[in-house]
This record gives sequence, structure tokens and C-alpha cells, in this order.
Amino acid sequence: MTVERQRENVAIACQGLAPVAAAHELVITHGNGPQVGMLALQSASYDSDLAYPFDVMDAQTEGMIGYLIEQELGNLLPDHRRLATILTQIQVSADDPAFAHPTKFVGPAYDRTTAEALARANGWTVKADGDDWRRVVPSPIPIRIFEINPIRWLLEKQVVVICAGGGGIPTMYEPGTRHLVGVEAVIDKDLASSVLARELNADLLVIATDVPAVIQGWGSGDAREIRQATPAVLRSLDLPDGSMGPKVEAATSFVDATHARAAIGALADIAGLIDGTRGTQVRADGPGLVTG
Repeated sequence: MTVERQRENVAIACQGLAPVAAAHELVITHGNGPQVGMLALQSASYDSDLAYPFDVMDAQTEGMIGYLIEQELGNLLPDHRRLATILTQIQVSADDPAFAHPTKFVGPAYDRTTAEALARANGWTVKADGDDWRRVVPSPIPIRIFEINPIRWLLEKQVVVICAGGGGIPTMYEPGTRHLVGVEAVIDKDLASSVLARELNADLLVIATDVPAVIQGWGSGDAREIRQATPAVLRSLDLPDGSMGPKVEAATSFVDATHARAAIGALADIAGLIDGTRGTQVRADGPGLVTG
């Protein structure tokens, strides 16, 4: 969680993104789970009565990570190719059931004893994340993006836009008013990216992760990579509920709404994800299911 390590990881990602930015209009989103969890720990350790709410920390991480991406990617692009980071407010519903059932992992991993002690001391909710335990916060469904027009204007000027970082800043209208306020939550980055891609009429949504494709039978002896699937078939498969669940939902909802294409796979395979030869390709009109 050092700045140096984060910059190293961003630089690796930008090596793959630079050729994409040179050839296409590009919008970049990113996660923020470790960073926002770290900020929450720092804030609470200073003075629990002055701890910053998650919407403010979401905004902080958008600026911090956006800055690193702008600098590292900008160093690889021609001088005329400009980049901009947009603090992105995203509307959620006050009635979203997620507020009663926190599920979004944030911050570092602990053993169960430590996690439960921290939960008692800080009023957290903690859950198992594999063999570890982590804090969870509400993750409401994104409804719409308030800065969508400025994002469009920047794209029209050939700017590489970095936005909706960490799922964007969760906001809602106070009941019965047009008064916008922040929300103590973290929106899933993949679902926010799907809404963003739909509102931009994107030709392609790429969800880059740390596995080469969606895996059918994950952890079993007959695990197979899914090469291609329709949204309906992909949703029907028995897939892990962890981080892959939101990615599949983001990809399938985008394809259903636009009949454009989505791809899920490794960032190292970004060129193949774009040209359709790597990862899991999600198409409305392709074969129902192709595995490899």
C-alpha cells in the first residue's frame, strides 16, 4: 500500500493501455478498495469523531489514483494526447436494500479474531473473504452519472478520460427534494463502469482483471475458460459470487442494453480482449457458449 508500489502497478497497467489510447477513444475506470480502506483506517485512528465519510474518501481516491494514471499513461503518449480525471458523482437510491446488507470489501485483510475485535471497537461489519476477514460496507446499485455530459465533451476533444474511479462517488437526493448529498457506501466499480459505458454508447466494454477469462467450474478438476457466451447463458452458469459476479453482471447488462460487445479477461491480454481473440467475449448474437 505504499505510493511507490501503487505507482509501479499503475505503470504496468499503462504499458498495456497506451496502445489502446493511441488507436481508440478511451475511457478508463479503476477500483479503490484497498485505498479507501486505508484512508478509513487513517481517518478513524486520528479521531473517530472526525472520521471522513466514505463518499469523501471515494472522492479522495479518485483524485489520487487518477493522478497516477494521468502521469504514467501521459509519459507514454504523444504530447498532443491529453488526459483528464473527472470526479464522478453517481446517483443511488435511498431505498436500496444494500444499505441493510453490507457486502463490499474494503481495506486490508485480517485473521478472524482481529477482524471481529476491530468490528466491535469501530462498529464495523466484517465478513470472510476467502481465508481472510475484511470490513464490508454497503454497495448500492448505480442509477445514473451526473458528470456524463462533461465526459462526452472531453471525448469529443480526443481526451483520454479517467472517471467513475472506485465506482464513483455515491450520492442521492434527500427524500422529496432536489438536494444532493453524499452517501456512506462504495459502489461496485464494474457495475458503475457498465452504466457509464451504456450512457456513452460505447462500442466495447473491457473488464480487465487478474484472470484470463471467466472460469466455469472454478477450483474443480474440469475447470474451463469460457471463450464466448451470450448474456443469458453467462448469467445462467454457476459462477463464484465473489469478484467475478459483478463483472459478469456488468458485462451482460451492458450487452443486453446496447447489443455492443463486452470482454472479461486479463489486462496483459488487452489487445486480444479488444480484437475478440482473448478472454471471455460476451455478444448478444454469438454462439450460446464456447469453452476452451
